[in-house]
Amino acid sequence: MDAPHTPGPAHVRPGAPPPVSRARGLAAPVLTLAGTVAAFAYVGAVDPNQPGHYPVCPLLRLTGILCPGCGGLRSAHAFAHGDLVTALGDNAVAVAGYFLFAAFLGLWLVRAARGGPPPRIALRPVYWWGVGAVVLAFAVVRNLPFGSALAP
Repeated sequence: MDAPHTPGPAHVRPGAPPPVSRARGLAAPVLTLAGTVAAFAYVGAVDPNQPGHYPVCPLLRLTGILCPGCGGLRSAHAFAHGDLVTALGDNAVAVAGYFLFAAFLGLWLVRAARGGPPPRIALRPVYWWGVGAVVLAFAVVRNLPFGSALAP
């Protein structure tokens, strides 16, 4: 005779990992949020427009070419001070990244608060190639005379 089947919690799928306690599940996204806030607070307090506080981009120093990340710290400084126009002017791709990261972190926090799994970024390779193409185009255009508006 078989043992009687005892159903588990209604929200757990068969074969799914056991649910994590909410406090433990919140630890990673809350620590990530705290680290992000601390980083923006530091960059907001220590102005990257003043020389000597941060290292210079090695590609810019050696070749004079702006990499896709050039202006990212100045952008973060302006963003931390609520100056979105200056932040976009310093590095528009970085600002897009700030908003995408904030959306991901918000989703992660909501899921963790509800006891769910963290979000996964499961994009097909064609989308990752697309992101790379956009970043590459940004890097090339900002180094050309007609794209000087994208340079920091």
